Formats: sequence, C-alpha cells, structure tokens
Amino acid sequence: MADLKFPLKKDTSRKIIHIDMDAFYASVEERDNPLLVGKPLVIARHPHDTGGRGVVTTANYEARKYGIHSAMSAQKAYELCPHATFVPGNMAHYAEVSQQIHKVFKKYTDMIEPVSLDEAYLDVTQNKIQAKSAIRVARMIQLDIWETVHLTCSAGVSYNKFLAKLASDYEKPKGLTVVLPENAEEFLKKLPIEKFHGVGKKTVPRMHELGIFTGADLYDMKEMDLIREFGKMGYSLYRKVRGVHDAPVVPYRERKSIGREHTFGKVLTTEEEVTRELRELSFKVEKSLDKHQMHGKTVVLKVRDSAYETVTKRKTLPDFISKQETIFFHAQAIWEDITLLDKGIRLLGITITNLEPKTFEPIKLPLWETDEAEGIF
Repeated sequence: MADLKFPLKKDTSRKIIHIDMDAFYASVEERDNPLLVGKPLVIARHPHDTGGRGVVTTANYEARKYGIHSAMSAQKAYELCPHATFVPGNMAHYAEVSQQIHKVFKKYTDMIEPVSLDEAYLDVTQNKIQAKSAIRVARMIQLDIWETVHLTCSAGVSYNKFLAKLASDYEKPKGLTVVLPENAEEFLKKLPIEKFHGVGKKTVPRMHELGIFTGADLYDMKEMDLIREFGKMGYSLYRKVRGVHDAPVVPYRERKSIGREHTFGKVLTTEEEVTRELRELSFKVEKSLDKHQMHGKTVVLKVRDSAYETVTKRKTLPDFISKQETIFFHAQAIWEDITLLDKGIRLLGITITNLEPKTFEPIKLPLWETDEAEGIF
C-alpha cells in the first residue's frame, strides 16, 4: 500500500517584517564618532591590551572586507587588519539606542518580538497606521529609524518569520527585500544551504556530504531521509524550503533569569578582589532587574577557576530581592562555601532566578502607619 501524502498548507494570512540593524554596535560608534567612518572598525578590546584574548562582537563593513566577522578572535582580526580601530564597546549605550528603536516600532504595531538588541520581528497584519501594504510600513520604519537615531537597517517582508529573516539578510546594508507567497519556493531554492536560518556550522559539512548545497538540493530530499539524518531539524527544513513556517510573532517572552558574569583577563587571587567584583556584579544585576521591573527569590553564583573547573551554587530565599546590597550579601555568603581561590578565579557570575514582575510585590506597612494608610483607599 502506497504511503499517503498530505499536501502542505502555507498560512499566507500574516504580514511579517524582520528588521535587522546594519552592523549595529559599529554603526553606533561611527555615528557618535564620525572620525571612524570609512575606516575598518572592530568592536572588541585590542589584543595588545588583553594578551591576545577576547573575541569580536561585530565589525563594520570596511573591516568585513578583510574577512573579519563576529565571534572571531580579536587576535585573528588584528592579524587580518592591523590598522583597524578596536573599540571595547558599550553595551549599556547600545541598549539605550535599542530602546529608542523599539519606540519607533511601537508607532506601527504592538506585535513586536525582540530577538536581540539589533533585530526584531513585527507582525503588521493589523497595524496602527491602517496601512494595507507591509512594504509601505517597512519603508516608513526604515525612514523613521534613520530620522530618530541616524542609523540604517535592512528589512525583510514576507508572510512568515523564516522568510522575513532570510529576506532581511538578502541585501545589506539599507536593503528592503520582499518575498511574496508565489515567489517563496523560487527564492528559497536559489539560496546556499548556509543561508538557511537554523543550519549551523556543524550541520553544513553533513549537508554537503549528502549533496545538499542549495535550497534546490534540499527541496529534492525526501522528508523521511531528512528526518533520519537531522531529526526535528530535518522535519522543519522539509517544510521551510517549501515556504511553510507558521510560528507566530510572540510579543512577550517570559524571562526566567537575569544575571551578569565577567571573565577576567588576569585571574583573581585574593578575597579582596573577589569581594570587589561580586559587589560590581551585584550592582549590574540590580540595574538589569530594575530595567525589566523584575525581582527574584533565588541567587545563583557561578565560579570558574584558572583550570576551567566551574562550580554553580544557588540559594533560594523566602522573600523577593532586587537591591544590590541584598544580592551581594547572599552572593558573598555562597562564595564563602566555595574553595577555589587557591587556583585563581577566571570567571564570576551572579544570576537571579525565580522571577516575578515587581508589580506583584506586596507593600509592607509598619503598624503605626496603618490608620494613615487606610485613608488612601
């Protein structure tokens, strides 16, 4: 008996835009310091300052001409382009600029799914300016972002998130690429398999071994063969290369934890150094909790020594906490139970979990304020 085949159905009812800021961190640095424009710029600490350690966060398009890319070691970037300018980067500043960009998004829709500081999905099927054309909305957003923060972005427009993401990467910088339902399969078949979002560096060699170099090659593979080779990803890719991907834009993602960690170029060898760093991390965690209006009950301390042995311990409290001194007090108490200092500390991290929004925080009033407080209601 022949296998039953059910035709795949595309949901083409949505209008999705994927916005991807162009070399975001580097572009912010160029905007703030015009002397950097036109020169190779790498967002990373200079390897001369770190003993050759560190990785590239991003690079501008001038630096990319030399083969420099994100996640590359800073030392390799320096070897490729010794005359490049290295800037350590300022994540707090980039986050502020990102917030300004998200305010632009909110002029057009509340259906916004942030992916990172520099990219987001927007569902504009129904939008605040009553525009029928998602292409028009995308162009307006690009112009609005430029007028607001003087930065450029690339936009992808399609009927699902997968295609919109691919489209935004198709023409950079300042690109606007549209993939209509009737053109989706043709667009996908022409792409190199490396361009398919979700196909990582470890998967590409296996794809090549199977003769899969383009979307067209992927399209010709049988579903069961893809599932056998790649499991869930094979099931997903079989559908994606046919333009089928129905995941909605999710405006809100519940945060499960908020934390900060730091890897030290020079290992910590004294209690005083550890205490100072724990206090600094506690301050940064407080700021992050405040930014997201969250508090939590569980403090997690992560410690890694110079031999790369990692210890993670946690402490759950009866009440919610969010203030630096309280976070530091409990992190320090956990640290006192860990005996790794003799090997030197390479990394420290503090994370708060068991989170709830601060809006649910009960207000405790002293007994002597009760009568006065009753008048509020």
